[in-house]
Amino acid sequence: MTAITGLVGLRPTPEAAVQVACPPYDVIKPGSRLAQLLAERPVALSHVTLGQDPKASLQRLIDEGHVISDEEPAYYAYEQVWSGGRRVGFFAAVAVSDYDQGEVVRHEKVFDEKVQGRIALAQDTGVTMEPIFLLTRASITVTLEDALQRLPALYDFTADFAGLNDLHGVSARVVRIDATDPAYAALSQAVAEHPLYIADGHHRYHTALRSGMTHCMSYITCDADIQGYNRVINGVVPFAQVRDKLELEPVPSFTTPPKHAFCLHSSDGTWLLRAQKVPDDVVGRLDCSILERELYPHLGLTHDQIIDPKHFDYYPESQLDQMQEQVASGTYELAVALHPVSIDELMAVADAGLDNPEVVMPEKSTFFAPKVLSGLFIYRHTFTQ
Repeated sequence: MTAITGLVGLRPTPEAAVQVACPPYDVIKPGSRLAQLLAERPVALSHVTLGQDPKASLQRLIDEGHVISDEEPAYYAYEQVWSGGRRVGFFAAVAVSDYDQGEVVRHEKVFDEKVQGRIALAQDTGVTMEPIFLLTRASITVTLEDALQRLPALYDFTADFAGLNDLHGVSARVVRIDATDPAYAALSQAVAEHPLYIADGHHRYHTALRSGMTHCMSYITCDADIQGYNRVINGVVPFAQVRDKLELEPVPSFTTPPKHAFCLHSSDGTWLLRAQKVPDDVVGRLDCSILERELYPHLGLTHDQIIDPKHFDYYPESQLDQMQEQVASGTYELAVALHPVSIDELMAVADAGLDNPEVVMPEKSTFFAPKVLSGLFIYRHTFTQ
């Protein structure tokens, strides 16, 4: 049984929400144009999540009245609408449990050393500012749609990040579901009947677990769009030297390929490379695993190099043009587009990992879009004794 409860803590005023809300901290690269844009917004939550003095920055938002206290437990239904898509989910506090309990299920490896800074931030401020993105098999959409129609909008705005982030232009509509509303009990009961799967935010959940939090702020949905997570590559062995060893089919454009095939683009052309062998195991049959077995050895690349920026960088499916620019500029010699992982594939790996913790999704295999805005709620967490 997965226990959830309402959130208590701080939230922006309706007037300040559009300026407080920002992309997750881990997609704001230092020195980037996005980081510069947010630095010029004095009430953006990024001053807290990435600033030199997060506690003081948070207190300033409180003192200046941009965020207010809300101590009555509530869920928050959240509708996102973007060009060609829509998603509904809700924010809640999820009980933190060990991975082997099977209540919150991971699909990635997590590392204690990666969460020390986040643990320090949580302990220093006493709040959680970034939700964990969770998937459920529970039927919650009808309840959420009803709440979004019945209840007044707490926030209703379109995010403006000057085109520098996938959340730019995505509308956000949020309604508050208090504990007396029938939707509150319906959501609690529905979610309790199924495990929750971490889609995005594995190290945020690990932060909650390792710091001893009783609950973690989460965004729960049964609908998610996984984009292909593509890569630009510099091989140890140049691609031009090995191209004739591969069974390549020329294609007219660099696009997302069909399942178990890869679209390759270099300065000399664009091709389709089809998988030679698709095994039965849940990890081995993933396209990113096949690519690592069937292409990387030709390029002299090993698994340990896939997070080395000298050899790899990663782009979501929406940025195929930027990948081609990386090749045209000579920054990388090869761009490779993959077919997106499906929700069923992700859950199959996560379920297999319950029996064998070594079964996880490969690194850089999923990209969820759009992300969830940070700053729509700031959760006051509690710690176990």
